[in-house]
Amino acid sequence: MTTTGRRAVLVAGAAAGAAALAGCTSAPDGQPRRPTAAEREAERVARAEAALRLRSVTAARSLLERYDATLAAHPALAPRLTPLRGAVAAHAKALGEGGTASPAPGRAPGAGVSAAEPARTTDPATPAASGSASGSANPVASPGAVRVAADPRAALRELAAAERSTVDGHAAALLTAPPEYARLLASVAAAGAAHTYLLTEGARA
Repeated sequence: MTTTGRRAVLVAGAAAGAAALAGCTSAPDGQPRRPTAAEREAERVARAEAALRLRSVTAARSLLERYDATLAAHPALAPRLTPLRGAVAAHAKALGEGGTASPAPGRAPGAGVSAAEPARTTDPATPAASGSASGSANPVASPGAVRVAADPRAALRELAAAERSTVDGHAAALLTAPPEYARLLASVAAAGAAHTYLLTEGARA
């Protein structure tokens, strides 16, 4: 389980523990006191928020794995994809910490990578396994064994589709996210929309 996943579980666990402790508190007549409606609601909200954060971070990290797999399969795409990959890494970190996303949604290829970027999970300079007869290739690393099309343009289209799907997920989460986290999700979604455009245009080049 990732650090972010453990943090989300701990948040939910802390809320559940607090509710359990309240439930074990003795009432004046010596009987265990039941949690109040406010306490049950607070527990529900805490669990829902922890689950939302975990889903958002998981989606961002899955997208990051897709970038790493694509870079591993097609090192020649590094000048185009590395800046976008850096922004996605910064977004994943910000979503995990509930902080501020780095402003790098539409930087042109060649721009620097955010200092907030975590260590790579895959070396983009490492060649991927050769493509199979179906026209796809297996990346060298990636726990999810992400498959990447052997054709660079098809790989860019796959990456654009992954960005679009992640954007849709973040947009849906806005409806129930707390205000501060909703603003962060909106910023990340806007960056993802810009990435989708750049990847789509790049696939046509």
